Amino acid sequence: MIIERQEQVTDAVLAAMAKTSDPRLAEIMAALVKHLHAFAREVRLTEPEWEKAIEFVVGLGQLTNDTHNEAVLASDAIGFSTLVCLLNNGNAGNTEAAAALLGPFWRMNSPHMENGGSIIRSETPGEELVAACLVRDAAGNPIAGAEVDVWQASPVGMYENQDETQADMNLRGKFTTDADGAFSFRSVKPAGYPVPTHGVVGKLLAAQNRHPFRPAHIHFLIYKPGFKTLITQIFVEGDQYLETDVVFGVTKALVGGIEKGGNGYTLRYSFVMEPGEAVLPVPPIK
Repeated sequence: MIIERQEQVTDAVLAAMAKTSDPRLAEIMAALVKHLHAFAREVRLTEPEWEKAIEFVVGLGQLTNDTHNEAVLASDAIGFSTLVCLLNNGNAGNTEAAAALLGPFWRMNSPHMENGGSIIRSETPGEELVAACLVRDAAGNPIAGAEVDVWQASPVGMYENQDETQADMNLRGKFTTDADGAFSFRSVKPAGYPVPTHGVVGKLLAAQNRHPFRPAHIHFLIYKPGFKTLITQIFVEGDQYLETDVVFGVTKALVGGIEKGGNGYTLRYSFVMEPGEAVLPVPPIK
């Protein structure tokens, strides 16, 4: 098609993609082109604005490396990661799910540990936290032999790959549920922290007059063949950023379970796994 006016551009692109052999790819790309072209028409996108958008996309790639994933951070900061998560968990978004976004700091090869072990690997000042949790199926039966990957930021608000003062794999570990579906570990109470703001996502947040903070939380990834991999976070109740999480990751099902008691804090939570395919995500960092 030789294009004569702007209204013909979308049809020309759709026609060019019509022979895509993968039906799902064809569906996704056709919808993407239609919505993207409609967006440009709706906002009357200018050429300088398009150039700024390209600079933003280029910046995502330039700032993504083995220790930092700016592209995932951008997806998180506009709520897209949480939307995709909720669309695919909890009956396709019709019920509240105990699932949450993976985030940009999960590492695949954290060390395997015995239940009750400490994930503290270098000096990490903070109030002690003891976790004693359960993994169940929807009927309440214990799931034994599930691999539970745990990671969190230090009380100063940095993951170990961001902080040269922390030992490698500090505040990370993998545990295996016992016959009762139980696992346990020791750590420190998590703290809230700002997401990295040195890149294009930080500039976007500043332009929107948004703060960069996440509420205090601990990450969990639970894997067991025969069950859908559960990726989630547990948040500290009462945190000042629960209602304004910069990445929109807080749902009601994930708040609570971390309580003050004795000389520190305890975490008690029952995770529920759905039947399905056990698939590990692609690590956003190494």
